[in-house]
Amino acid sequence: MEIKGEILDIIYKNEINSYTIATFRTDEEETTVVGYLPFINVGDTLRVNGVFVEHQEYGRQFKIGTFEKIMPQTLESLERYLANGMIKGIGPATAKKIVETFGENTINIFKFEPEKLAQIKGITEEKAISIAEEFVANWEIWQLVGFLEKFGIGPQSAEKIYKTLGQNAIEEIEANPYILVDLVNKVDFTQIDKMALDIGIEYNNDKRIKSGIKYALRLATYNGHCTVMYENLVEFVSNLLGVEKELAEDNIINLKAKNEIILEERELEGKTEEWAYLEEYYNAEKNIAEKLIRLRDSRNIKKISGFDKKIKALEKQTDIELSDKQLEAIKAINDNNICVITGGPGTGKTTIIKTILELYKQEGKKVVLCAPTGRAAKRMSETTGEDAKTLHRLLELGKIVSDDNQEINTELAITPIDADIIIIDEVSMVDIFLMNYLLKGVYQGSKLILVGDVDQLPSVGPGNVLKDIINSQEIVTIVLNKIFRQAAKSKIILNSHKVNEGISFIGEEYEKDILEDFFYINENDKAKILDNIISLSTGRLKKYGDYDFLKNIQVITPTKKGELGTKELNKILQEKINSFNIEKKEKKYGDVIFRENDRIMQIKNNYDIYWEKHLEQTEYGSGVFNGEFGTIVKINDSEKQIKIKFDDEKIAWYQYTDLEQIEHAYAITVHKAQRKWIWCSTNANITIITNVINKKFIIYWHDKS
Repeated sequence: MEIKGEILDIIYKNEINSYTIATFRTDEEETTVVGYLPFINVGDTLRVNGVFVEHQEYGRQFKIGTFEKIMPQTLESLERYLANGMIKGIGPATAKKIVETFGENTINIFKFEPEKLAQIKGITEEKAISIAEEFVANWEIWQLVGFLEKFGIGPQSAEKIYKTLGQNAIEEIEANPYILVDLVNKVDFTQIDKMALDIGIEYNNDKRIKSGIKYALRLATYNGHCTVMYENLVEFVSNLLGVEKELAEDNIINLKAKNEIILEERELEGKTEEWAYLEEYYNAEKNIAEKLIRLRDSRNIKKISGFDKKIKALEKQTDIELSDKQLEAIKAINDNNICVITGGPGTGKTTIIKTILELYKQEGKKVVLCAPTGRAAKRMSETTGEDAKTLHRLLELGKIVSDDNQEINTELAITPIDADIIIIDEVSMVDIFLMNYLLKGVYQGSKLILVGDVDQLPSVGPGNVLKDIINSQEIVTIVLNKIFRQAAKSKIILNSHKVNEGISFIGEEYEKDILEDFFYINENDKAKILDNIISLSTGRLKKYGDYDFLKNIQVITPTKKGELGTKELNKILQEKINSFNIEKKEKKYGDVIFRENDRIMQIKNNYDIYWEKHLEQTEYGSGVFNGEFGTIVKINDSEKQIKIKFDDEKIAWYQYTDLEQIEHAYAITVHKAQRKWIWCSTNANITIITNVINKKFIIYWHDKS
């Protein structure tokens, strides 16, 4: 049965699977419709197919099988459609004026005579064109969105696909579904492959095999790898597609001929192996290597004259006695345009940075400090007393990569870094793309100092840049391995080194001496582990200090899934720490409840979110980045917005449609913890850390031995 009408009200919608209960008005009646309706808003007009059913509790409902979004059929419904907020520049008042002015001809005005919209007060000719273009594009994108939903591809990707393929996007995808593998990262290849086979594309079709090859290479990058051994690639593609290895090899050669993939021979341990790259990953690695060598070999080295004498004077001035290794590092920086300083916690990296900073400032040189994340940059500023920027801000980059660190914008104009010496901290977090863009911004003759702990987890994105640079032995590298006396007082630092050395922890006793900063509980029972996490988080630590979970305690775990993964822990801890209260507003998003006073974390780079900082002078800016932490201050249902205050004092408003960008942060993964500048053991199963007031750490984990 087919009925046609308008969505008057959305009673319920599951944001994850789009199951919707809505009030639907036809020409004859108002009824309740139920079914899966992705990307539907109040005011939308639909043609739906299905059957009427009798619900035991809610009575007569129309159960939707399939649906189609159509243009509004009445002026009233058209006005509601224009007023639903989907078109920038049109609110309820403007929508009313447009419909009153143009009546039955409104849609044609948008499509064919957009300049006439300027007749409406407040709409300029330029704005009229922009509004009309958005109206038409939104409609076409929506059609595409609905089409792509069956592939599990969301609206953000749909917009990108539309920009690439244009008005004929659906037709092109239907003719060759494998286009989506090139256009969408982390796409479900098996779904696309099934559709392609269903429409008659043969198993041995070159489009299918080439797409499978690219998918295999992208799959490797999602795990942090830039390249795949040729033999392994052929084997994987053959098994994935169910084709002969010879066909996979033939298509690899064809892709190589078109420079869509790169094959390179390497000799390792006396054996020559062939490796395959996607072109953009190969070029990024190649550019990095070439620029590093050019920096290394440049004869324009800005050395400080009278170096030894000035260092001694600085030691006396700052009352710091530098170790032999620290002096070696500082001398290496003076003698070279590029060098690496690496070492674990407590080995004196920060002292070197501060010394270099002061030494070059005294010489009248410009020193720039930066780090890959906002947290790391903030910490760098705190330890040096000087301003430190993120690499994104330093280079004045817009969108370098997509949220999953895969999309490359090759048309960006890199802002050269105006500095005599550039110091990058936490380089282990830098992937190949960010390093590539950084090096494009370094003037020939500037000094570049890379600082980091090679034993930390590698970057979330592809590549292990710091480790590879060190292992190449082409760049001067100073390895710091002495733990300084002050740092040696911390069992956190001592044990971090013991982890790297494979030695048992010291301090396996717990709560015997609260003056210690490291405590270890050996527990293998998951239920007991959970009980301990809850008790430590909700009051057990009160006898040692006024610890507030939201300010002072962080739970860390290696995984997202499982009984002790972030997903389950966040649900439990939210109920314990920030439980339901009638005075606290909530917003349900899928199976997640966001509540006022919740601790949250940004999980995607968003360069477009505007924010304010209300300090002595109000600051304005844009951009919230992956790994930033904050608190939900207010939930506004009428405006469908959530107000978030981040740890660096910026305040941003998120639309309900933006909630996919945040998640609870009562418990976070080890990778996110590293980005947050919290030390932890990579062997830890669950970690609880307090570190804000007096740097005490309470460490708890499941012993995997």
